[in-house]
Amino acid sequence: MSPNETHDPALASWVDSANAPGGDFPIQNLPFAAFRRAGSAERFRGGVAIGDRILDLAAALKAGFTCGAAGLRSAAGAAAEHALAAAAGPALNELMAAGPAAWSGLRVALSRALRRGARERTALEQCLVPQRQAEYALPARIGDYTDFYTSIHHATAVGRLLRPDNPLPPNYKWMPLAYHGRCSSIAVSGQAFRRPIGPRLAHGAVAPTVGPSERLDYELELGALVGPGNAPGSRIDIADAESHLFGLCLLNDWSARDLQAWEYQPLGPFLAKNFATTISPWVVTLEALEPYRLEWSGRRAIRSLSRISTLPPCAAAERSTFGSRLTSSPNRCGARAAGLAGSRGRATGMPTGPSRR
Repeated sequence: MSPNETHDPALASWVDSANAPGGDFPIQNLPFAAFRRAGSAERFRGGVAIGDRILDLAAALKAGFTCGAAGLRSAAGAAAEHALAAAAGPALNELMAAGPAAWSGLRVALSRALRRGARERTALEQCLVPQRQAEYALPARIGDYTDFYTSIHHATAVGRLLRPDNPLPPNYKWMPLAYHGRCSSIAVSGQAFRRPIGPRLAHGAVAPTVGPSERLDYELELGALVGPGNAPGSRIDIADAESHLFGLCLLNDWSARDLQAWEYQPLGPFLAKNFATTISPWVVTLEALEPYRLEWSGRRAIRSLSRISTLPPCAAAERSTFGSRLTSSPNRCGARAAGLAGSRGRATGMPTGPSRR
């Protein structure tokens, strides 16, 4: 994939708020979410963020918007039309399953329709909903998820909490470390949940006690939403992996560390990790991130490992990362009582919006 017309930094939108310097949702971004008007009985449907507004895709379809009207023809237009109809549904699963050609075609059509001077403005202006008036559902129905250790710094830091004498497992540098999580307690950001209760072993104690966690924390991460799948027993070549990835969201993985330290051996965490994972409502497509692609800093390590092991080198991994910086500013109880701003996590250096907790 290479940058195309949708990434042009000179593009401007007829939605004026999308042109504000430093905004989260310029026309070069166009992330997807499932939303409805807050407090309403409306069904959730797909929307695209543009400035401080949401383009209601179900309303756009009803207003007669088509990808063909944006200049897409033949097979590309048909794929984009299917993607538009899929994106207007109550969850993004059908859109995610449509594949890269459909995603890309829809992105081009939306970009052209939202640019300054587009003839679609008259129809689409009636399909905009202020973000401040919206509430969100999970962007997709999540059937399974896998939690990866993707940073040696993160893996070492967490390891020190649980295994001070051996923080980094010896297999970390040789294989992806991951475990399958649970889906039932994944929620969109802004949810409230109970502090987990379970057994924990106090320092110096010989027997555990049961009570609310006293060491609750979260990890600020990125979540990757998978689109087209594969048949059971079949493999996806790593060179083709990106064609299966729809986009990224911000993710907070919540943990009760005192419960985890007691229960995680030998099979892994249970009560310590099953109570909450929160994700941002907006999903930034992989195509939107293309201008931020970087050469992976671990390429030399991969080449070194391939010379001394049977692990094959992976050329596809050498440009499979994106320039981003995650920041978090959690509130303390005193700040919250004083009415200060809510905590936020956000990714900077790439076009993504904030995640509220």
